[in-house]
Amino acid sequence: MNTLDTHDIQGIILKGYAQLPASHFLLLAIDSNNQVGPWLQKVAEQVMPGNRKPTTQALNIAFTYTGLQALGLPADAMQTFPLELEDGMTTPHKQLFLGDFDYNDPRKWHWGGPTNEPVHALLMLYALDEDTLDELYQQQVQQLPTGVRLIKKLETSVLSKRKEHFGFRDGIAQPTIEGLSRTDTPENTVAAGEFILGYKNSYQQYPDSPVVTSTPAATHLPEATTNNTHDLGKNGSYLVFRQMEQNVQQFWQYMHDATAENGETNAEEMIKLAAKMMGRWPSGAPICLSPDKDDSSMENHDSFAYRASDSEGLKCPIGSHIRRTNPRDAMDVDLKTSIEISNKHRILRRGRSYGKPVCESLEPSEILSSKNFEGERGLHFLCFNTSIARQFEFIQNAWVNNPKLFNLNNERDPIIGNNHHPEDEHKSGFFSTPRNGLRKRLSNIPPFVTVKGGAYFFMPGIKALSYLSTL
Repeated sequence: MNTLDTHDIQGIILKGYAQLPASHFLLLAIDSNNQVGPWLQKVAEQVMPGNRKPTTQALNIAFTYTGLQALGLPADAMQTFPLELEDGMTTPHKQLFLGDFDYNDPRKWHWGGPTNEPVHALLMLYALDEDTLDELYQQQVQQLPTGVRLIKKLETSVLSKRKEHFGFRDGIAQPTIEGLSRTDTPENTVAAGEFILGYKNSYQQYPDSPVVTSTPAATHLPEATTNNTHDLGKNGSYLVFRQMEQNVQQFWQYMHDATAENGETNAEEMIKLAAKMMGRWPSGAPICLSPDKDDSSMENHDSFAYRASDSEGLKCPIGSHIRRTNPRDAMDVDLKTSIEISNKHRILRRGRSYGKPVCESLEPSEILSSKNFEGERGLHFLCFNTSIARQFEFIQNAWVNNPKLFNLNNERDPIIGNNHHPEDEHKSGFFSTPRNGLRKRLSNIPPFVTVKGGAYFFMPGIKALSYLSTL
């Protein structure tokens, strides 16, 4: 096991910055690289490394494929990046692959789509409070050189009890990176090379990493296996960013209508149905461990499995959101192999909510009775992986939007799946949940989540950032 070069890894990869709740994500365009070098070197000096714990603020940066081209990275180096980064997430085949059609069509996106201005860089700002964040934002905008423009500022919001806008505790199931000081169960400890380039992955292989031809400026980068090249990817990662709007009113109205008795609200059944779709109760308690009611004592509980206690999905439905996106030991193979397979498709999530909550408590009953549905709210979904194809895209295509996953019948993820597939004869979503010894099948699931923007980024190590500033 290699020791991680935490001093060279950008901090957001290793830490979630929970102590820095205020944040902005700045989408930048690079019109000319004439004066970009000094600016980028200054940014590299300000980037928060993974070996430091930030107290008041932090800054990190990443680039799209076209952004790296705009910096002036040579064509031979550009060819060593994965096709997923080059293709992006809006080509026709990626639309079908990721479920980005109909209401998710990139032509309707606010940013990152074919009708939007190309995004070249993502500057990520984090701070202890809003005042500190505004000061950091003003400082960074003023430092932008001629030739670098701010396209859009994506703001975030802090919700109570670590919940997302539907009212469920979020960010619980995170893999632990092997090689860090934090200890975890073997089942949840994943090889560093799944998330950081330059280290062995779950296949005990080094992930493919971009390289540059040896030059004086590249000599401080690690030598690559190919002759006369240096490793540009070492200590970097690939960042997936998707802005996902949440239709909170539609979500809880559907739960209400599907469980109402003679038109009367059945709050208990309404919340239970939402929990069945999510796979956790609003507190975060796993529904497979507490199938009948919420249990806040298990709000951060993540050491559970499906095979022994719920192999048929009688407690946590097989098609639920968290069971699809991380099947754990429930694959149709032996226990050890199932966990190994699941861990080869893990991602490291670093998302933040945005928009004003419907109500401060985020309690389902208050959300439903609230009239404050104006404005957009949702999740800035961010995740890190070293193989966009095998990790993020696999989860999205093979698990989230697969209508026959685990022998299901025309069901996709009820929360984030696109339940209106253009190649299906059925135009409405389905979800099956056990009830009184039988399976109850729900239909006409509307879009609870709509994609509003997205892009793939390369987040270089800090030494690689300094190299990019010399181009």
